[in-house]
Amino acid sequence: MKLKKKNIALIYGVTGQDGSYLSRLLLQKGYQVHGVKRRSSSLNTKRIDDIYEDVHEAKNFFLHYGDVTDGQSINYLVNKINPTEIYNLAAQSHVAVSFDLSEYTMMTNALGTLKILEVIKNINPNIRFYQAGTSEMFGASPPPQDEKTSFYPRSPYAVSKLSAHWLTINFRESYGLYACNGILFNHESPQRGETFVTQKIIKGLINIKNKKQKKLYLGNLYAKRDWGHAKDYVHAMWLMLQQKKPKDYVIATGIQYTVKDFINLSAKKLKMPLTWKGQKLKEKAYYLNKPIIEIDSKYFRPSEVESLKGNAKKAKKELRWKPEYTINTLIDEMIAACSE
Repeated sequence: MKLKKKNIALIYGVTGQDGSYLSRLLLQKGYQVHGVKRRSSSLNTKRIDDIYEDVHEAKNFFLHYGDVTDGQSINYLVNKINPTEIYNLAAQSHVAVSFDLSEYTMMTNALGTLKILEVIKNINPNIRFYQAGTSEMFGASPPPQDEKTSFYPRSPYAVSKLSAHWLTINFRESYGLYACNGILFNHESPQRGETFVTQKIIKGLINIKNKKQKKLYLGNLYAKRDWGHAKDYVHAMWLMLQQKKPKDYVIATGIQYTVKDFINLSAKKLKMPLTWKGQKLKEKAYYLNKPIIEIDSKYFRPSEVESLKGNAKKAKKELRWKPEYTINTLIDEMIAACSE
């Protein structure tokens, strides 16, 4: 697949899990990469420290302060950088938090997307735009879910992402923009934030084994998810922007596990045999005859999403994409990173 002579990418959400992997991928492909981060009292660049280039010496990777909710800053950066591609990965992405910060979630995820699309339309309609969607938009719709499955969001986060999804389609159809949605199912990595359940499980088990923590508290053990690796999924993002026509794609492994399955797989790899006892809120996992995992109802969502399992047939056929990682290789990598 041939690239244009000059490829310049602008990534919103560059300091997040996906932004860090996408930056590395694009740099490997010869892009000039510009990442946008919010101004805060802490630098928050840990995930990209190894590719960061001093502003006085930078040649291929540049960081800028900005925010998707600030239309003026978007306008300024697009004019200054003149990107060929924009990836919007910026979001308030924690589902549980979205119930507490619903207005902020909607402002960032929906209005932020609208502001980027407006700037592209007004400044350079030839920019190719990727919008990060989520399987949470399917919510209560039964699996397997694909591009034709009805949306049924069950959280403010999912509603905000669905709004961004339809805005992207609307601007594509109304103004002829190259704008596409990636409907990505759960994807994890060693770069995953500590409050997300997979990272919480692995770090918790390692800490318990090393006697640095006594118990791990979790919510719904029987929520079913389709887990992949972020490295595979950012490759799909890039592929979407290399096609002749912009389309929306589901990206998933097509294999489903419960949270409890993820716990058992991780514990087995850590040589921590678990025994489960009790039912519902009283269910506990025992290790060396001591309860180490318990259920805390505060980790249940006001409205649960019980089952997500994607069908990525369209992406496999048209993008020629397929996941390289399995659930086992994903967990192995996450454990290795936590054990360093």
